[in-house]
Amino acid sequence: MTAAATPARTPGTAAALPVRVLRHGGYEALAMLRNGEQLVLAIVLPLLALTALVITPLLDAYGPSRVDIAAPGVLALCTMSTAFTGQGIATGFDRRYGVLRFLSTTPLGRSGLILGKAVAVAAVLAVQLVVIGGAAVLLGWSPRAEGLLPAALLLLIGSAAFTALGLLVAGTLRPEATLAVTNLVWILLAAAGGVIIPAASLPAAAEPFVAVLPSAALGDGLRSALADGVLDPIACLVLLAWAALAGLAAIRWFKWS
Repeated sequence: MTAAATPARTPGTAAALPVRVLRHGGYEALAMLRNGEQLVLAIVLPLLALTALVITPLLDAYGPSRVDIAAPGVLALCTMSTAFTGQGIATGFDRRYGVLRFLSTTPLGRSGLILGKAVAVAAVLAVQLVVIGGAAVLLGWSPRAEGLLPAALLLLIGSAAFTALGLLVAGTLRPEATLAVTNLVWILLAAAGGVIIPAASLPAAAEPFVAVLPSAALGDGLRSALADGVLDPIACLVLLAWAALAGLAAIRWFKWS
């Protein structure tokens, strides 16, 4: 008895959805990494921020080790830059030039397009983790081994939340406004959103508001995981809430053209 041969895909027919999603995600990831502006935002600025925070006394008041405070915060910053700012800007200009409308009519479809963007964010974030994490280790960082899995979970939920926020902005505003808003929000969250400086260390009047931001939840959650080796359940719930709310809002108000 001979085994039945697997039928080959008929020329001209679409590949399976997972294949289409992975191919599109790979294309978008390469496009982001080849773009000079995106590369500066994704790699160069986080490296400069990490180095500056470690060699200067800015974080001396927040813990015994500068790099233990700085590294998780910069990894959170990387997630924001890729999932929110980078993806928001790219999607906004794709929408302007009709790329989104065209791709949504192909076998990739709207769901495949969104999933492909999520794959691209994950791929670029993986590159950032290797580069920024490696640089932090060279600067003396020793993350807790038992905190690596909780940190991975937080990064996954955080990237989903910030991707949904980026798509919400890109799908409702003009590309020029998307460029301005995503960059401005990134700067504000990086400076005072609990990413680098723990929310609990901010002025008492600001702490309750900052603590519910996705930036603070991701920054504080990563510090708890990588410095203390524990999962912060509140941070997870805050990020899940932002991912759900932003995702529903993007589905409701996103404009494809």
